[in-house]
Amino acid sequence: MKFPSKRKIVTEATQSFTFTRRAMVVGGIQGAIGAMLVGRMAWISVAENEKYSALSESNRVNLTLIPPRRGWILDRNGKALANNRTDFRVDLIPQRMVDADGTIRHLAQLLSLESDEVDRIRDELEKSAGFRPVQVADKLTYDQFAAVSVRLPDLPGVAPSQGFSRYYPAGATVGHLLGYVGPATAEDYQERKDPLLITPGFKVGKDGLEKAFDRHLTGKPGAKRVEVTARGKIVRELTTRPDTPGRSIKLTIDAGLQEYAGRRLATQSGAVVVLDCANGDVLAMASMPSFDPNSFSDGISHLEWNMLSQDDHVPLRNKTLQGLYPPGSTVKPMVALALLEAGVGPQETISCGGAIRVGNTLFHCHKRRGHGPLNMRGAIAQSCDIYFYQMAQRIGMERIAEMARRVGMGQRFDLPFPSQSYGTVPDPTWKERKYDQKWQVYDTVNATIGQGYMLINPLQMAVMAARLATGRQLMPNFLYGAPRPDPGLVGASEDHLVIIRDAMSAVVNGGGTGGAARMNIPDVLIAGKTGTAQVRRITMAERAGGVRGNSSLAFKLRDHALFQGFAPFDKPRYAVGCIIEHGGHLIRNEDAPMIASDTLSYLFDPTRAMEKLVTLEKGWGGTPGERQERQMAAFRMADAIRKGEVPPPPAANASNAANAAEGNAASPAPDNGSDAADAP
Repeated sequence: MKFPSKRKIVTEATQSFTFTRRAMVVGGIQGAIGAMLVGRMAWISVAENEKYSALSESNRVNLTLIPPRRGWILDRNGKALANNRTDFRVDLIPQRMVDADGTIRHLAQLLSLESDEVDRIRDELEKSAGFRPVQVADKLTYDQFAAVSVRLPDLPGVAPSQGFSRYYPAGATVGHLLGYVGPATAEDYQERKDPLLITPGFKVGKDGLEKAFDRHLTGKPGAKRVEVTARGKIVRELTTRPDTPGRSIKLTIDAGLQEYAGRRLATQSGAVVVLDCANGDVLAMASMPSFDPNSFSDGISHLEWNMLSQDDHVPLRNKTLQGLYPPGSTVKPMVALALLEAGVGPQETISCGGAIRVGNTLFHCHKRRGHGPLNMRGAIAQSCDIYFYQMAQRIGMERIAEMARRVGMGQRFDLPFPSQSYGTVPDPTWKERKYDQKWQVYDTVNATIGQGYMLINPLQMAVMAARLATGRQLMPNFLYGAPRPDPGLVGASEDHLVIIRDAMSAVVNGGGTGGAARMNIPDVLIAGKTGTAQVRRITMAERAGGVRGNSSLAFKLRDHALFQGFAPFDKPRYAVGCIIEHGGHLIRNEDAPMIASDTLSYLFDPTRAMEKLVTLEKGWGGTPGERQERQMAAFRMADAIRKGEVPPPPAANASNAANAAEGNAASPAPDNGSDAADAP
């Protein structure tokens, strides 16, 4: 069934109404769009006028940041330990480069770059983020700088500049103390988002005091405005705003003493620390062998890095703070002070027969036939182990450990260095927590002569010497004139400290084990304590057949040689700690007692000390810098031979060279009886 449909009648009026309504809608939409366009244009031209004016200006004008000059690092007398010098440099901006290989080849030809430098540039380009500049070379001559500058249209991504580079006058002797500077990493930029970090030529502190005081030493950048074409070609220079240099810092370090200490360590691997007993100022803190911070700041080559990292004397480690060593017999004055505080009389004697049995183990003295009867003064002077073995068992390890902490062992000092090792002062509680084991008597016996679990770094050793010398808990300090509280007392009787100081004087001046440390300065006596620390276990079979001497052992198996002391003995002013890694007391004038003594003698008579050092260096092959240059040349030659770039030398020549090197090496010193340092 179909229903009839109602037909819609379209008239002229309805058509006119529909058209008018649609026209109004379209017109409204057009009007709205027009209003939006007018509003947007008004917003851009009025509200955001400054923004787009700046963008327009940036197309015409290129603004380049000028890296600020870094603040100087000065010694206590105002002498520069780190300064800046004017230089010309060339960098690469990776994201602007078109033909990287071609550009590097062109620059290598223009600047006469070594092959290892070219390898370094290629490697850094691969690892660099696109915004991080890669240094090609600095310290260029003006002719080299000009040769690159005139070829810039053909070298996209190359950025020559005139600026300032960091310079360390003392070279390797301040390497671990000051650290070095280098380009910021991608992580640095992501953290700080500072455009200065990606400015060619700008560098940040990477290690040591350069890193600790980086913000203080960094100034404010300058800016240079130049007019450029659409293709980036410079038309003219408009204005330049100079940079604001960073603030300088003044250290407690004595520049002359620091350089002397580094050089006086000779060819050994070791460290020397000197403190002012008046206030705890660190006057010198040398770790050798070291690296030249100028090489790192300039961009160290792969070859030099490989040479440093493969050296068994570990030049990349700061031994003063990161090296940990058994203190050996240098702790005996501290142990004796603990004995006195526990009621042991200084005149009580112990008979040393050369060995003592503790449990089922036989512990030996360094003097095989023994010292006979000795009191405390004689035991310290002759470094008798048996005396301390027996006395330590009477008072227990807790009292010894407490005294060790009071004189600075195992203490964490508030120092401006990013990495430190703090050592260990063991006691029953420590062993229970560390190893879940009970403390045994043999642990006490080992610790009382500075072996076993006990560890110390050279700075802590110098602090120990300073506290024994003054009776005050002096704290090491690196900032000259920095406010600090008065140090408290060690907590020991002054009468007991006098006994310890007298015994330490006998070590050097009374026929003890440290006679080599006697100072050749009128009216100045040094007091101290020698030490020898084993790094290997001596079996009973070896002891029965004769203990092998250090001269017959590989370098890493030799004993450490140590010395701590202060001068003058009667009125202590300076304290010293010295450790020679695997020195084994083999070379008398390169041993810890004489190195420490000569370093202190510089403070009393620098002219005489320098004359002696210059004479000694002739036998060592020159200054550290000269020796490192020869080492680098030999390493470069060996690397070239390995790569087949040069033929190996004839066997006869190689043999002659080896014989000559062997002849130039210092020979072991003879045994000098009471002057010889104590041995385990």
